[in-house]
Amino acid sequence: MLEKLEALEARFKDLEILLSSPEVIADMRKFTQLNKEYSDLREVVDVIMQYKTYFNNREQAREILSNEKDVDLKALAKEELDEAEEKLPELEEMLRIMMLPKDPQDERNAIIEIRAGAGGDEAAIFAGELGRMYIRYCEGKGWKTEILESNESEAGGYSKFVLSVEGKDVYGTLKFESGVHRVQRVPVTESQGRVHTSAVSVAVLPEADEVEIEIKDADLKFETARSGGAGGQNVNKVETKVHLTHIPSGIVITCQVERTQLGNKMLAMKMLRAKLYEDAVRKQEDEIASKRKTMVSTGDRSAKIRTYNFPQSRMTDHRIGLTLYNLADVMNGHIEDIINKLQLAENTERMKNQELVH
Repeated sequence: MLEKLEALEARFKDLEILLSSPEVIADMRKFTQLNKEYSDLREVVDVIMQYKTYFNNREQAREILSNEKDVDLKALAKEELDEAEEKLPELEEMLRIMMLPKDPQDERNAIIEIRAGAGGDEAAIFAGELGRMYIRYCEGKGWKTEILESNESEAGGYSKFVLSVEGKDVYGTLKFESGVHRVQRVPVTESQGRVHTSAVSVAVLPEADEVEIEIKDADLKFETARSGGAGGQNVNKVETKVHLTHIPSGIVITCQVERTQLGNKMLAMKMLRAKLYEDAVRKQEDEIASKRKTMVSTGDRSAKIRTYNFPQSRMTDHRIGLTLYNLADVMNGHIEDIINKLQLAENTERMKNQELVH
């Protein structure tokens, strides 16, 4: 393991030199690429430095305990040895996870698509609450969010809610949210006070660049209409709402959040690219067995992944058997603990699979 760590340190030092070279600075594309690698490696190198410090402390402490006769020195060495032996396994585990091959999709921005399922008005209300939960979580991470589509229901929720998220490692963080989210509570409309079960589906799509997904104009059908809802004279009199149909795939996108037809058309194309890119990734994954399909992140949108039980203030993630009793905090966007545990479970499984291969 030390050899691998030294190789990473050497690469980090090489990058420092390259990034100060005039030739690299003049080539913006290369500079950006190397700077990203340098930034990613910095996190690993910080842990490597800690690991090497404790490793050296352990060796020195062992030597003192073997050869030194001074009681006070031996006592200090014993303390250092105990601390090093406690910290080294933790740091080794961190480094093993950090050195796992990264999924190239994880660095991408993402589009979150939330749809009300079984449960009628209550499902639509919960779809809106999930949307707000994700927005608050993203704001806490310093990520930029933009509502691409929001189809309001009569009860005050949303039959469909689509959110664009931009930031660092967005898709790699949010991909675990794909699946069916079930809610159990007494609806406002329920006079008998009975607990009702509803379902909302969430799909997290990696955002695609224009150059990656070629969309032919001949394969597109655009239709326009007047936007509904409040919004003043412009909304009522100008056809700004866009219906986009991708003929080969049958995918239909509706967008009306912008005040101009061009703005809505651009957002619709962004959503279409994400859907086509996700389909391409899924086909590729199916062809190479189940490379990224672990128990945590199966990509199966029909799988029930989580239950939110309001009477008991309980949230359960069924994939890893995690139960928390702080539902109000969870719904307020505090889902870091859940996501961290999901990432840890997937990384642990990936490490096991890697060991089996080797």
